[in-house]
This record gives sequence, structure tokens and C-alpha cells, in this order.
Amino acid sequence: MRQQDWIRSLSFLRLSGGVSFHPALALPGHDISPDQSEMSAMKRDCVIGIISDTHGLVRPRAVAELQGSDLIFHAGDIGSPDVLKTLQAIAPVTAVRGNTDRGRWTESLRVFEIADISGLLFYILHDVSDIDLDPRAAGIHAVISGHSHKPLIAEREDILYLNPGSAGPRRFTLPVTLARIRILDGSLEPEIIDLA
Repeated sequence: MRQQDWIRSLSFLRLSGGVSFHPALALPGHDISPDQSEMSAMKRDCVIGIISDTHGLVRPRAVAELQGSDLIFHAGDIGSPDVLKTLQAIAPVTAVRGNTDRGRWTESLRVFEIADISGLLFYILHDVSDIDLDPRAAGIHAVISGHSHKPLIAEREDILYLNPGSAGPRRFTLPVTLARIRILDGSLEPEIIDLA
């Protein structure tokens, strides 16, 4: 089933001041994870740590910068289940599978996730060029992606597009970064954090 068809069939359950993931988004045979249900008590103002393209490496500086996050999104190319374990020790993690994520440990990872956090919809996927829906028509507030290793904060048609860049091994002359979004009074305040 295409992402756009899933979105059309959704009726999102929005928990007041919380996070919800709609069961209709689950792939056949996959249940909503316990970590996601734990996030239903998320406070209205919160901090989301965003990381991508770790390729098996979690730098100590990345761990330090993610401290204090209420939630962490990993936008793919994780590289190892140990990366997710390290991040889960900081905060609940929502992760998607990247193009280099292979093996049994990736079977529970989806190609995309949609999270409702404090009434704001986040669409998380690895490669932004793989979007198979109209974010505006779907009511998405922010599109989170990785893949390019290039940090980006942009706004198009009132939708935030954020790529945290790569927090893993340095590639060419690209920076080593992650991102943070603060939700304050219903507004998104994104920032890129240089880890070098």
C-alpha cells in the first residue's frame, strides 16, 4: 500500500497534549511499539532530538547534545542496533530504515513514520525524494529526513523541512551535525547543532 493511500484512510487519534501513532500506519504484522505508547504522556512543550546517518557511530558529543530530549527521531542509515540502544537510554526513539540499513535487526523498522506530538504531525523518512504524499494535504507540520548528509532547515507552504545532516563518520567535507526542535506554545523552533 502506498503512503498516500495510508494517509487518506487515517483518522488520527490525537491525545490532548500528547503523542499518538495511529495503528493504521502499522505495516501488516507489525504492532505499535511499547516505546511509542509510553510517549502518550508527552507534555505540550517539549524537545525533540533529531539525528540521522549515524552509520553505526554515536559520538559522545551527540549523546551529550541529545541529553534533555523528550523524544528522539532517527531518520535512517542507523548502521547498528547498538545505535538505537544508546539513543533509547536517553529518550524514547522513533526510527526509520535507511537505504543502508539491512539485516534482521531492521525488520521492525518502517520506511516512514508519522507522529502526532502536541497536535503537530511529523512525517519521518530517510530520503525526502521518496515522499509519496502531499504533506500539506495530509496536514503534516514537519517533514524530517536524512540521506543527503547535508543539514537543512527550510519552510515550504508552511511546512518545516528538516534534515539534521549526518552525525556519523565524516563524509568528504560535509559537516557532522544533528538537530533539535523545541515545541513551544504550539510552534516549532528548529536548530542545527555542529558536533565537530
